[in-house]
Amino acid sequence: MTTGHFTKIFNHFLWRVLMKKIAQGIVRLRKLILTVAFLLLIPSAIGAIATRINYDILTYLPQDLDSMIGEVALEDDFHLASTGMITVEGLPTNELIAMKKDIEAVPGVTQTFWLSDVIDPSIPTEMLPADVQQFMFGKNDSTMLIVRFDAPSASDETMEAVAQIEKLLRKDCFFGGMSVILQDTKALVNQEMPMYILIAVGASLLVLFLSLESTITPLLFMLGLLFPIAYNFGTNIFLGQISYITEALATVLQLGVTMDFSIFLLHRYQEEKELRSSNEEAMTSAICKTMTSISASSLTTIAGFLALCAMRLTLGRDIGLVMAKGVALGVICTVVILPSLILTFDKWVEKYKHRTVIPKLKKLSYFVSNHSVPIVVIFILILIPFAIAQNKTEVYYTLFDSLPQDLTGIVGTNKLGEDFGMTTSHFILVHDDLTATEVSDLCDELKDVDGITQVVSLDSITGPGFQTELLPDSIMEILQSGGYKLILANSSYKTGTDAINNQLDEMISLIKTVDPEGVITGEGAMTKDLIEVADVDFKNVNVWSIMAVLVIIAVSFKSISIPALLVASIEAAIAINMGIPYFTGTQLPFIASIVIGTIQLGATVDYSILMTTRYHEERAFGRTPKEAAQQSLEHCSQSILTSGLTFFAATVGVAAISKMELLKSICLLISRGALISMVVILVMLPAALMLCDWIIRHTTLKWMVPESANAKKSEKE
Repeated sequence: MTTGHFTKIFNHFLWRVLMKKIAQGIVRLRKLILTVAFLLLIPSAIGAIATRINYDILTYLPQDLDSMIGEVALEDDFHLASTGMITVEGLPTNELIAMKKDIEAVPGVTQTFWLSDVIDPSIPTEMLPADVQQFMFGKNDSTMLIVRFDAPSASDETMEAVAQIEKLLRKDCFFGGMSVILQDTKALVNQEMPMYILIAVGASLLVLFLSLESTITPLLFMLGLLFPIAYNFGTNIFLGQISYITEALATVLQLGVTMDFSIFLLHRYQEEKELRSSNEEAMTSAICKTMTSISASSLTTIAGFLALCAMRLTLGRDIGLVMAKGVALGVICTVVILPSLILTFDKWVEKYKHRTVIPKLKKLSYFVSNHSVPIVVIFILILIPFAIAQNKTEVYYTLFDSLPQDLTGIVGTNKLGEDFGMTTSHFILVHDDLTATEVSDLCDELKDVDGITQVVSLDSITGPGFQTELLPDSIMEILQSGGYKLILANSSYKTGTDAINNQLDEMISLIKTVDPEGVITGEGAMTKDLIEVADVDFKNVNVWSIMAVLVIIAVSFKSISIPALLVASIEAAIAINMGIPYFTGTQLPFIASIVIGTIQLGATVDYSILMTTRYHEERAFGRTPKEAAQQSLEHCSQSILTSGLTFFAATVGVAAISKMELLKSICLLISRGALISMVVILVMLPAALMLCDWIIRHTTLKWMVPESANAKKSEKE
């Protein structure tokens, strides 16, 4: 025996001894562990409450983009990055001015701008410059108030100010703009979040009651999952803030993804109880085997979520870090806290039992093993149209389209489009050393761009030769500051459409001709950048997640072919899932198309690992490929069904009740993806393992002598 071989055996022995010591310590100190676990809920709750929630997706764009540079200048120099616009119809001037003063008194409001800040409102509107008339007065006897806020749109101060302003508005006043939409988003998320959790927990409990013998075990599982979920939210404070998307999805995803670990521990414990003399010994052995068995599956899940960190849109990093941390905490709590709970309530677990509904799929296992070739062929034929269709599924990029259309901010923003032609507003910043003539000429050129309804600037209003010092400071602060001149261009096109993106390209070309360092910002420009960044992110995330999972599975199985087969199985399920919207004519939010592949891969590749591990063991015990496939499917089906249906139940309920199309779409895709992955692993994978057995044997190290088989053999001896 070589020194290297001896060292490997010694290290493996040392690791098993260490795991056993840890497991024995967990079992022995279970009361202390539960006490500490409950006490840790207190700082977790404090941390969760103190973690700020960000409701503005556009703030996650890379800071080096022109639109973001412009946004910073718009905020720092003009204090216009955070604005709201109020359309007022048919309100007498004296009441309008009184309401304006009330709004200005709201904490967080910098200024409420109206015509009265410049001239006497009694002057006939016909005497005003044409640009001013068009900008300040619209259809339906309407006028517009512009509200400037002290802090950015997504800040707590601004959203609180928006909420107070809404209470001050008279009848026939419509409040629009990004600040208002973000406040509506916050209110809607806060209203729906408790329902998401209740439905996810309730639906998951229903599946667990149907699939587990004990009536108490599902309750213990939910109690066990309370700890990692609470710890995950509590430790988010170290990230500073998380997005509302992460907040809404984290509980549901963590519940669905980490439930596998709890089920696996329980099944191991039940098996060991039949072999051991005491519950403590059985749990010690179950903990050791669970730690070994879930290491690969948990690492693939964590790697899948961490792949989201490859996105330039840092929303991916936000979701990825929180979910990867949640899975890691789920693993720790599964092998530390859940055993303590199960041992503490073991008598109740054994006392209250019922028949299970979810069966072992024995008939299906024989059918699959007897028809492997036609199953694989039919699957490939079904896959082809979906694989083509997934690349043709339409996506949208605007928050506007993902919200209920009866929200205050949506109605107000639509009203701006109807009365003033302000469907989208572009903010253009050029250096203030440009002459009045150059700026006026640029404005004239911008007016000729298709879809532009009006263009307003300091120079276009005053004209060449006007002494700007004569204007009130309130006007100068809005139109010229910090070395920049501001040009406002209103567009009739909706944000995120091809029409407005082409419009922006033409406008950028005109601006760069006059001022090479000039920038255009606003929701339209930022959304255009979002589209371009998202397209690159989609490719990067897919590549990184697939590579990470491939490497982990390759190391775990010491194989080249197995990781390719397992990842191909899940990627096929993802292709079917993402192709369905094309055939149903459904548009998806852009973030769903980016993250769903990673989430489905990371969360459901566990099923394929479980199936392949069992197939590996059956082959090592001398069964033929056909027998191994049949046994694997029969014995793994119950665990995969329970896990897959729990994941489905946890997410489909949110999809059913959510009024937010973005969250609804993501949860619908995840729930459907769980079912599709489950079917693919139960039907196609065993057949594929049979057909690829020769390839697997010749591309896998020690395929016929797995460590798990050796471990079982040594235990019997």
